[in-house]
Amino acid sequence: MKNREHDLFVPVTATDTLYLKRIRHPERDGEPVLMLHGVMANGRIFYSDKGRGLAHFLARHGYDVFIADLRGRGRSTPKISRHARHGQTETICEDLPALQAAIRAIKGDMAVHWIAHSWGGVHMSSCLLRQPALIAQVASMVYFGSKRSVHVRNLNKLLEVDLMWNGVARLLCRSIGYLPARRIGLGADDETDKSHRQSKAWAKVAPWRDSDDGFDYQAAALQQQLPPTLYFAAQNDPCRGHPADVRRFREESGNHLARLHLLARRTGHRHDYDHVSLLTHGDAVKDHFPMVLDWLAGRYGMVDENY
Repeated sequence: MKNREHDLFVPVTATDTLYLKRIRHPERDGEPVLMLHGVMANGRIFYSDKGRGLAHFLARHGYDVFIADLRGRGRSTPKISRHARHGQTETICEDLPALQAAIRAIKGDMAVHWIAHSWGGVHMSSCLLRQPALIAQVASMVYFGSKRSVHVRNLNKLLEVDLMWNGVARLLCRSIGYLPARRIGLGADDETDKSHRQSKAWAKVAPWRDSDDGFDYQAAALQQQLPPTLYFAAQNDPCRGHPADVRRFREESGNHLARLHLLARRTGHRHDYDHVSLLTHGDAVKDHFPMVLDWLAGRYGMVDENY
């Protein structure tokens, strides 16, 4: 049977509306899951029109899945342009709380599982550390290739991060007013000047503090305890989510129940996955998506630490 799909729209300001794709089992109404994409991306990383992807996989197993497009990305409106002034502070302080509230308005007081790809994990952890009242509303979290700062040094980091992200992308933001990543083939969606500037600073090993008001997320991580979190890292991910940087993100996120699991042939998996294929490869359904089911069900002992 085919999953049910619905389009939802969540007003977040007087002019901005967030898109939520809802995918659920045709007969079951299970626990809610919120999915969040990374930079230069949108919610499409989690699903396809042909019923593929992690969102459809979880829905087929009974979960009620909500996939977000952040402000200006995907089907959220208005689209990013030189006039957009929002950045990651707004994602952390406004967008994510609004998405959580919208889901709980539909599902009631049920705790929501949070799942993210790449920089989406940074947004999610930052949101909970900044607004700890939300922690009790989140049952568990699963991150795919999420890191905050890029400490590793290699050729890919030099080309992809230092040259393109820190250099070329910054020049484009200054000349055009935003990063037209989709138009130039750099990513699936665009970024505002502010979101690029803020994420660029953190990725350059800057302190985990907010550039708008100086909020210290690192200090908050020492005071709060995040929900149980599974961190996936990919063997063939040299800089956008290098396993060592994923580990550093877990460590700076404070004391919480966590596992770091490396997706690699040498750890028993079918492939040496990369930053995208760990979510999109056809074999993921049989290879490591079942581990997500274990984590969401609270079977934490079934997921091993292997890095």
